Amino acid sequence: MATGPKVFYEFGPFRVDPDKQVLLRENQPVAITPKAFETLLILVRHSREVVSKDDLMKGVWPDAFVEEANLSQNIFTLRKALGDTLEDRRYIVTHPGKGYCLAVEVRTVRDGNDDLVIASRIRARVVVEETDQASSQALQASPNREPSKTGWKYLWIATVCGLLVLGGVLAFRMRQPVALGEKDSVLIADFTNTTGDAVFDGALRQGLQVQLEQSPFVNLVAEQRIQQVLTLMGRTPVARLTPELAQEVCERTASTAVLEGSISNLGTQYVVGLRAKDCRTGNVLDDEQIQAARKEDVLASLTQIAARFRTRIGESLATVEKHNTPLEEATTSSLEALKAYSTGSKTNLSTGSAAAVPFFERAIAIDPKFAMAHAILGLVYSNIGESVLSRERTTRAYQLRDRISDRERFFIEAMYYRQVTGNLERAKQTLELWTQTYPRDVNAHGVLGGFSTHGTGKYEQSIEESKKAIALEQDHAYANVNLVSANFYLDRLDEAEKDLQRAAERKIEVPELLFYRYWISFLKGDRSGMEREVELSRKVPGAEDLVTHSEGMVMAQSGQLQQARKKSRQAMGLAQQMGQSEKAATYQAGAAVWQAFFGNISEARRDATAALNISKGRDVQYAAALALALSGDVKHSQALANDMEIRFPEDTCVRFNYMPTLRAAIALRRDEPRYAVEMLQTAATYEEAVPSIDYVFYFGGLYPVYMRGEAYLTARQGPEAAAEFQKILEHRGIVGGDPIGALARLQLGRAYVLSGDKAKARSAYQDFLAIWKEADRDIPVFKEAQREYAELQRASEN
Repeated sequence: MATGPKVFYEFGPFRVDPDKQVLLRENQPVAITPKAFETLLILVRHSREVVSKDDLMKGVWPDAFVEEANLSQNIFTLRKALGDTLEDRRYIVTHPGKGYCLAVEVRTVRDGNDDLVIASRIRARVVVEETDQASSQALQASPNREPSKTGWKYLWIATVCGLLVLGGVLAFRMRQPVALGEKDSVLIADFTNTTGDAVFDGALRQGLQVQLEQSPFVNLVAEQRIQQVLTLMGRTPVARLTPELAQEVCERTASTAVLEGSISNLGTQYVVGLRAKDCRTGNVLDDEQIQAARKEDVLASLTQIAARFRTRIGESLATVEKHNTPLEEATTSSLEALKAYSTGSKTNLSTGSAAAVPFFERAIAIDPKFAMAHAILGLVYSNIGESVLSRERTTRAYQLRDRISDRERFFIEAMYYRQVTGNLERAKQTLELWTQTYPRDVNAHGVLGGFSTHGTGKYEQSIEESKKAIALEQDHAYANVNLVSANFYLDRLDEAEKDLQRAAERKIEVPELLFYRYWISFLKGDRSGMEREVELSRKVPGAEDLVTHSEGMVMAQSGQLQQARKKSRQAMGLAQQMGQSEKAATYQAGAAVWQAFFGNISEARRDATAALNISKGRDVQYAAALALALSGDVKHSQALANDMEIRFPEDTCVRFNYMPTLRAAIALRRDEPRYAVEMLQTAATYEEAVPSIDYVFYFGGLYPVYMRGEAYLTARQGPEAAAEFQKILEHRGIVGGDPIGALARLQLGRAYVLSGDKAKARSAYQDFLAIWKEADRDIPVFKEAQREYAELQRASEN
């Protein structure tokens, strides 16, 4: 059947396409919301006429009551899109108390390039009957003669315009919003690509995800959950989500709708489509299409089609317009960069952080201003212990934060405070605002449940936020990790084991869960459980070096230093093989601290210096400075401490953990125990928090407490010293396998001797010597402990 000619409207450099709901400026799409487009269409059809606010609101929202502020927001959006300024209203003029007017001449252009200047218009609520009435009146004015050819032409155009308006109104009224509830989730399938251009594969799905994630209303199925379900189905976790496979995943995740995207050629142009289908019935809930003139315009088309979908599912216009940064501004204008970013994101979840690095680096190489690629790479580097690289990437992301969406801004700013300035309180405040703005964002709750709460000692808040994230997405890996770790740090080992069991039942497996299984087995004395996790670590990318380092700590805690050194060197080698030099340096600096605590002065200094030659990362510098202070090199330690204080003025760990510990260690070497206690007062608020070095490398927790105990011992304040060392024994989750877990027992025995309680002193010494029953015999602190215990025994016999 033949259809009527297609009609466009043109004014200035702009063209309005009513059928496709597209505004073009010199043939380039201009991103505006659907409601803003409908407002523009009414003004265009009534150019040079004042259209009342009431008529505009009834035309745009015919079946709903809305606030006038929504119309004002539409006008603001249109003026911004058209380039109107406060000083120069070229296009949309306000008539106070009356309404708005499009103050320029508009041409109606039909297929075949026939055009007509729009001189006057009937009112916005025109329908066919009103057009027919106008036509009848025109005929009655000259009852005795036939209409001229020109008259027929104008009459025909008026009728067509009336039909177009009627069609638009009817189409809008027939497309009732598809309501999605608070708990309804949406799955995005991969786009069906028939263009033959592989760059669209992965990139468009990632782009649509970025756009929809801006919405506080849309609840997307998390990528981690999708990969988990694919694994359970016997598929690779990065399998392409065809419409058929996506439908099955949608059903298995109990989601409400699946979005099936498509892209195809139309001559030299592209057609982008989006279809929403009910997961249970297969019914089509929404079907959108938009045309892109060039390949470079596809991302802009994706922005528009995402905005249409959001309004169709019931999201308010105000929310859509507030959180709808165009994709090329929010993320990247490069399809190639977006594809590399998408691959990196999937790899990070399926294979691990280290394997994802090359993909994010490629995305940045293609688009150096890709803020989120910098930010995620910064987080990946942080997760693998490369703090210097993490700071560089996160700082760059922060510098580019004018090119991001609101949601991305929350993430980047939180990461900047967490990883660059180190201000965990500021990071926590930003994350809390993120959860308030996007209460259904699983990542907002998941990140808040991580280091920002652990590093400030807010473990209960971590548990609360982790549970919120898991309620939104049961298989969110890192929410499960955070829940396990918070209970572990609170010494709720039974709860942590239950959390681990639930994660195992959900088939969630990431290296961090393996580590916690190892440490719980250690604290419970389950040697076979520890060995099982060691064996598993050899098959998990990025896990073997950290577990090997942990084995070294366990050996060091029992005084088996020769074996501990071997494990430490092995862990360093594994890290260096992966190109993670800072991580390797941290392992060596950690070994230097063990040696210093045990009295092996020359070994401690040698390892500390070697670690600093590899990296000047924050945690490396801290551990090396502490080893040097404990081993008597006060001058070098002081210089490192001063440098850290200058480099990290806001850092929560540095200010409230590292610096007090270092100042106290230096003061003790100078025989100034009271000054050491004074220096440690700063640490009181956060002393039971997990510092960065413990969060990533599982050692260094409660060092301020240990140093305070040593200061009281030096000051011969036995009861006060005993109270500090008892804290260490009561917080085994924070201490883990750190050697101070054993040394605290020896120091407790010394504190009881000063207090005159010989029975408790003997018991504490016996506990220490039992742990060190297989210790290397030449360790200075071991020799001292044996001598002191023998003297205590003789004194008791006498």
